Amino acid sequence: MIQALSQQVTFDEFIAWYPEKSERRYELHDGEIIAMPKATGMHSEVAGFTSGELFLEIRNSKLPYFIPKECIIKAPGESGYEPDVIVLDKRNVNNNELRWQRESIITIGSSVRLIVEVVSTNWSDDYALKLEQYEFLGIPEYWIIDYLGLGGRRYIGNPKRPTFSIYNLIEAEYQVTQFRGSEIINSPTFPNLKLTAEQIFKAGVGD
Repeated sequence: MIQALSQQVTFDEFIAWYPEKSERRYELHDGEIIAMPKATGMHSEVAGFTSGELFLEIRNSKLPYFIPKECIIKAPGESGYEPDVIVLDKRNVNNNELRWQRESIITIGSSVRLIVEVVSTNWSDDYALKLEQYEFLGIPEYWIIDYLGLGGRRYIGNPKRPTFSIYNLIEAEYQVTQFRGSEIINSPTFPNLKLTAEQIFKAGVGD
């Protein structure tokens, strides 16, 4: 059994502690190690489907991007996050990320093209904490896939329903566009991607 550290730790201490083999994922939130909720089957399907569709778009459009299997984003305030899906710029990573090859750590926002978080019970992390940090880092595009409509009404409206939110960085601030049902999502990073919100919520089942 993995024992999480109870005291406040630095980002580097968190990386040194992080178990190489674990069924759980961990993040560092302002110096506190957080065990992330174990993903449900559908959560994994949605994340996997989204990653696969983005990979196909990268390959078909011959974009200089890649999707790593594992990646930790170093954020301000002794924080580190492990997104469900992240698209990295190969050139920026190879030229500027000194910790990438050894530790799979990203420290510079410009190395990231897109981050995707699939909402689970800790939805406030995605809509508030991580959104603020990703904005601060200058991540140009951030998707929140809320396939169960779990987020607060201030974020997804009333009545709550499944919502796909795209946060696009404009003049250093995120502007959000939301999609539901049969609406085709509009991604600035992947303008040729032709998927509806419902296709993503259902992980492509029935296409």
